[in-house]
Amino acid sequence: PAAKAPAPAEAVPPAEASTPASEAKAAATKEKELGNAAYKARRFEEAIAHYDRAWELCAEDISPLTNRAAVRFELEDWDGCIADCDEALSRAREVRADYKLVARAMTRRGSALVKKGDLEAGVQAFQKALTEHRNADTLAKLQAAEKALREQREQAYVDLERSAEEKEAGNLAFKEQRYPEAIQHYNEALKRGPASVNEEAYKLFSNRAACYTKLGAWNEGLKDATECIRLKPDFAKGYVRKGHLQFFMKELDKARETYEEGLRRDPANEELREGLGRCIAALNKLVRGDATDEEIKSRQERALADPEVQAILTDPIMRNVLRELEEDPRAAQKHLRHPEIAKKIDKLVAAGIIQMR
Repeated sequence: PAAKAPAPAEAVPPAEASTPASEAKAAATKEKELGNAAYKARRFEEAIAHYDRAWELCAEDISPLTNRAAVRFELEDWDGCIADCDEALSRAREVRADYKLVARAMTRRGSALVKKGDLEAGVQAFQKALTEHRNADTLAKLQAAEKALREQREQAYVDLERSAEEKEAGNLAFKEQRYPEAIQHYNEALKRGPASVNEEAYKLFSNRAACYTKLGAWNEGLKDATECIRLKPDFAKGYVRKGHLQFFMKELDKARETYEEGLRRDPANEELREGLGRCIAALNKLVRGDATDEEIKSRQERALADPEVQAILTDPIMRNVLRELEEDPRAAQKHLRHPEIAKKIDKLVAAGIIQMR
């Protein structure tokens, strides 16, 4: 038989010819790696020298510039860091640099601006960085810079004399029953004299709570009264304001607690004593079952949105107690001997969820 012809040898592709450009790129990469090693060892001047050579050898990769900016940041050379970032960003458009690298340069620029004290420009830089690449580190830097900028602006706006003037204007407007105008004056007074620098800011919250009460804006008033108490726990008027608002909101059990807490601070306060008396009378009316169907329904709807009431109703022990009470009302005496259970039953009675006859 005829011999088979040998299989043709596979063609071996010729090795890519080395070019000056590829050699320069390889050399630049080597210099950048040396710069990175020097940076990690905190030999910063040496690192800068390597990054300089890398950038001279190949201007197609902006990472030596961003890395050099990082070195200057460590050296607290904020202007040098910003200049390197600006050069990198300018070149990035020409070489179509990776968006992550662009975002890194913008973030680094923002950090240097913040260190310089230019918070507004820093915030803008972080915002631009996030449009290129959204990452947690830049977002955290943005949020911190925004907070610092807000605080800086608030601090620059502080003027305790103007705050006092606005308070007096608010008091006058309140006396003349111009409540929305009074609120605006108290708002300005708090901006000019926030609690961090104004020992009497609690009075502004108390006065504004009174305005909201007059306008029927009870939730807003409750927030202000609560803040007033937080700032000045021994200021009886704060408890009066909060208790009244809770009473108007039909949160009778909470109003009673507020009045009682206020009386512990100021036992002789007549407003607190009167408020507590009204509150107890309203609670007794519910206990006796004298409330109208509309009142009971309204209180039940409000109570069912209360996390504390929800917790009581889903408590397995309380569910058993409530079932026993429904089947045998005489069992109430047994359960009321347990302080914790009695407290929860009182809460449900005050909320209109159950009635005790």
